[in-house]
Amino acid sequence: MEKSVEDVVIVGAGIAGLATALGLHRLGIRSLVLESGDSLRTSGFALGIWTNGWRALDALGVGDILRSNHKQLTGITTTSVISGLTTSQLPFTAIHSWGRDDHDLRAVNRKMLLETLESELPKGTIRFSSKVVSIETDHHHHFNSIHLADGTVLQSKVLIGCDGVNSVVARFLGFSKPSFAGRSGVRGLVDFENGHGFEPKFMQFFGKGIRYGVIPCDDRTVYWFFAFSPSPQEREVEDDPTKLKQFILSKLGKVSDNIRAVLKKTQVQNMVCSQLRFRPPWELLWGNISKDNVCVAGDALHPMTPDLGQGGCVALEDSIVLARVLAEALKEKASEKEHERIQKGLEKYARERRWRSIDLISTSYMVGFMQQSDGVMMNFVRDKIMAKFMAGMLLKKAGFDCGKLTVSS
Repeated sequence: MEKSVEDVVIVGAGIAGLATALGLHRLGIRSLVLESGDSLRTSGFALGIWTNGWRALDALGVGDILRSNHKQLTGITTTSVISGLTTSQLPFTAIHSWGRDDHDLRAVNRKMLLETLESELPKGTIRFSSKVVSIETDHHHHFNSIHLADGTVLQSKVLIGCDGVNSVVARFLGFSKPSFAGRSGVRGLVDFENGHGFEPKFMQFFGKGIRYGVIPCDDRTVYWFFAFSPSPQEREVEDDPTKLKQFILSKLGKVSDNIRAVLKKTQVQNMVCSQLRFRPPWELLWGNISKDNVCVAGDALHPMTPDLGQGGCVALEDSIVLARVLAEALKEKASEKEHERIQKGLEKYARERRWRSIDLISTSYMVGFMQQSDGVMMNFVRDKIMAKFMAGMLLKKAGFDCGKLTVSS
């Protein structure tokens, strides 16, 4: 049985895992990232990065690299699929009495994001084909023993779970499996060889129990998502990509031919469907975000429905806060023992992230409920009264600033 010792082990080479590793690297702390797959996880094709996410990427030193390849969007338009009419338009640049308010939203290619983060890490940081099967804590020596499927046992001073919705580390901390939201989501990416011709706007559509959006990534590539509450009969189409595509096309409602063409042109291999899950907020209120020298971040901490588009952004926020507190704990020269500094640092991280996570999970769930509810009265309230408010909610939650990647002396 092979054994080795690491200062920091991160489980999962997704957005949270790689960003945390890079944040630690920028602050002079080495980490080892364990990834169960044999390559980077790029399912999902693209994701929206809002202002708060760009602040975190700038702190990591990769923001401008990614901006150069993705078009900045200028606003949100909301359209009813029942009437075909635009119910709200919200520009991202607004002039208020207190000054200018700018928002930065871009649809970012997930593969490019992960590869950019990976390229900034020292060689050997990521260990692929390393599936964690169990975790043990040695309270006497203040180590975690991490057992891999291949028989390897690693020991670490710090263990960070960034292993997604079905997190082994979250389960170790006592969290239950995330709850099913009663909805499913489909995501897709399509390339228009001669250009798509769309304005650089986030176009979202509601009505008849569905919600979908179309977002240009650059001049040729368009990312889209479609969320719905499947009936028992409709659930059967989720496993058949061809039937799923036809189902989505049948539900688009009154929209332009250009929007319909995005879905028609998408090849079935460039679509992915998954059930939408979330962590009940009360679990975060009472649960262990950290315990001793173990913690969770990203979807392992706060799986949420995609209705605010904040999943990836808040994972990036986590990485900055976590790297900051860990670097302080591991580099500080004080009379306090190292394991005590680590524990206090992770407790500080948990305090900072608990209410932010609860807020986003709760708000996202309620926004999704409102946006996909059906019925004459609900359609009227949403389209005539709530449309602009809910679009504004996206901007409000994106205004968060996780701070710089610096350690106080």
